[in-house]
Amino acid sequence: MDLSIIIVNYNVKDFLHHLLQSINAAVRDISAEVIIVDNASTDGSVEMLRREFPGITLIASPENLGFSRANNAGIKKSKGRYILLLNPDTLIGEETFVTMIKFLDEHKEVGLAGCKLLNPDGTLQLACRRGFPGPWVSFCKVTGLSSIFPKSRLFAKYNLTYLDENQSHEVDAISGAFMMIRKEVVDEIGGLDEQFFMYGEDLDWCYRVQKAGHKVYYVHNTKIIHYKGESTKRSNIDETRVFYNAMRLFVRKHFSSYFVVELILRFAISIREVVAFASKWKLIFFSVLLDGFLFNIALYFSARIYETHAHWRGFLPEAKVIVYSVPAIVQVLSGILAGAYNKERLQVLRSVLSIAVSFFVLSSVIYFSKDFAYSRAVLLMTYTGALVLFLGWRIVAKLIFKIGNSFSGASPRKAFIVGTDDVARKIARQLKAKQTQYYSVIGFISKGNDEIGDTVDDLKVVGSLSNIAKMVKEHAADEIIFTVGSLP
Repeated sequence: MDLSIIIVNYNVKDFLHHLLQSINAAVRDISAEVIIVDNASTDGSVEMLRREFPGITLIASPENLGFSRANNAGIKKSKGRYILLLNPDTLIGEETFVTMIKFLDEHKEVGLAGCKLLNPDGTLQLACRRGFPGPWVSFCKVTGLSSIFPKSRLFAKYNLTYLDENQSHEVDAISGAFMMIRKEVVDEIGGLDEQFFMYGEDLDWCYRVQKAGHKVYYVHNTKIIHYKGESTKRSNIDETRVFYNAMRLFVRKHFSSYFVVELILRFAISIREVVAFASKWKLIFFSVLLDGFLFNIALYFSARIYETHAHWRGFLPEAKVIVYSVPAIVQVLSGILAGAYNKERLQVLRSVLSIAVSFFVLSSVIYFSKDFAYSRAVLLMTYTGALVLFLGWRIVAKLIFKIGNSFSGASPRKAFIVGTDDVARKIARQLKAKQTQYYSVIGFISKGNDEIGDTVDDLKVVGSLSNIAKMVKEHAADEIIFTVGSLP
């Protein structure tokens, strides 16, 4: 047998279904087997596989084994002279397997190879060819030098962006989304290291392949689409933490004999983890800091106004630290309890609720505190000002700068559906039935010209594959939705 294709699935039934359709077209000229290890999916993946793809080898695990253990279970069942580890959220070109097998047949020195990986928008996915994270490489990545000088051999070694993506190259590492390896190399070095639950195992495998004297290659003349991260979206795993823990494990495993090197790499990983964490939660950090600052602005000006018109002497000097810290903290905590802070969108109504909760708490405290009883009027003015400021900056951010908008609040994206079969019609009906107006479907694109002008389910067939670029420009389309079952 030429090829054993091993896919580890976790709750990405629809992606897996499309992938298997593309695999069926890609294995017509080779002998291949498909082994799917399902990591206790709850989305009906196993039932779909048994019903629609009875020819595959299915290993249905009752627990989530992680990426390494699940792939190793598939490797043990494999019979091919080449083994391919393939992510379920990918789409394969019809010539991909033939091209990769031909490359490995002609280059006996290559033990492990990956192809060109594309993002859904057609851009190169940088992880498909990488350098090992040594001290200098990590320093350039952490400091951003690799991004500032992407064409520099000195600074851009992590993602190898100085290499021509349209040329094949020997590289340090390739992506775990597509890894084709010789069976004899696996017999020599073993499967994936099961210490890595998810992430890092591909880097480790590449390192071990080269340690055994084989080359790792990026092959440019065939490509796949990788949607990336679809399984982690459907799990409760903190992928950021798991990723950086995997990087620490890689460093400990391969660089522990060099104390200074290990120390530098660990420090670089920690810095990068902090940056990644801050980036992930930046909307919350920004909202909390701005709310605290604006609350104190409202408090300060309320006190000044009250001083001017009520002949009040202001807060006592020894009380100012408490006055300008405790109420702001109470307001932020009320916001957290009210759900006013979200990492993806700005909450307007919940911020109003947080102000009401905070006002109730502080006014109650002041009522029972003689030391601060004089400032009830200031408190009332403060919360009136805070309400205006909190609502104001959120509305401006959402409407003008498009920060923290949910999909339902964004302008609908104009889309074509390519295909006119039952699947295309079903997609059109589903999009039209959605309560959210995220998509506005322009019409269908047919395979040939004979259907142009027809009406299908109240939508027109406006063009064909031969003039799709013209249709995109003419209708100012934002997205094209393909139905892979009826298309090459």
